Amino acid sequence: MHRKVPKFVETHLDEIIERWKQLMKEDHGDRFFQIMPDEVVEKTSHEFAGLIVSNLTEDGQMYESKLHDFSERIVRLGWSITLVMKAIENFSDTVYEMLWEAEVINDSNVAEYFEVLNGWIRPLREEVVEAYSNTWERTVSLQKIALQELSASLIPVVDKVSVMPLVGTIDTERAKLIMENLLEGVVRHRSEVVLLDITGVPVVDTMVAHHIIQAADAVRLVGARCMLVGIRPEIAQTIVALGIDLNEFTTTSTLQRGMQEALALTNRQIVEVDE
Repeated sequence: MHRKVPKFVETHLDEIIERWKQLMKEDHGDRFFQIMPDEVVEKTSHEFAGLIVSNLTEDGQMYESKLHDFSERIVRLGWSITLVMKAIENFSDTVYEMLWEAEVINDSNVAEYFEVLNGWIRPLREEVVEAYSNTWERTVSLQKIALQELSASLIPVVDKVSVMPLVGTIDTERAKLIMENLLEGVVRHRSEVVLLDITGVPVVDTMVAHHIIQAADAVRLVGARCMLVGIRPEIAQTIVALGIDLNEFTTTSTLQRGMQEALALTNRQIVEVDE
């Protein structure tokens, strides 16, 4: 019985793949094939069918190695886990249906064949889910590292004036890092005015505003003044709609205007010199 399934898949592979494609089109429309070149669909389908045969004919260690490599490639192709799970289900259904049509499966042996089919489909699903999980964890970890790198230290621009450019989403963990870098930079550079540039922050909500206000309060405690620059029109509308109080801030729309304000606060100004 275990030999009949891989033999059947090998013999009827082209028909299985065509019927599987039709099922995928019925579930997802032509969009499923528009996002993937035909050669990728064909190659992946044959690899998947080969896994079925390997599971039923090769030793466990060799099969697990092939299964892991296949799952990793599927993830790298960028297919969603929902799409992959549906593709596996439809492939299994197609093989099962054709086995019935060929009378390989009948009422007397259906339970046994169901166990055989389930035996190769279950580990494939589990391995794909694990591959996606591992990839997701690596991605999140790399994103956290990238965000930490973007949380640059305070940059001294001119004497007594420093800038901290903020880029990306600000969560609680990153806000803590920003606060530490900000306070260390103020003390180290003896800054009197600090410009927090939020030009690169995509969304300013209540939580982000709270973190910014906390940072400004901390800066005041070490004897410096904090300015908020880079406020885009949509950010200004959000701040007003949320009722966030930034009255204690000096705010400007651009870093350039912020520098002019900062220089004024330190009794300096930018002047044009005739050549």
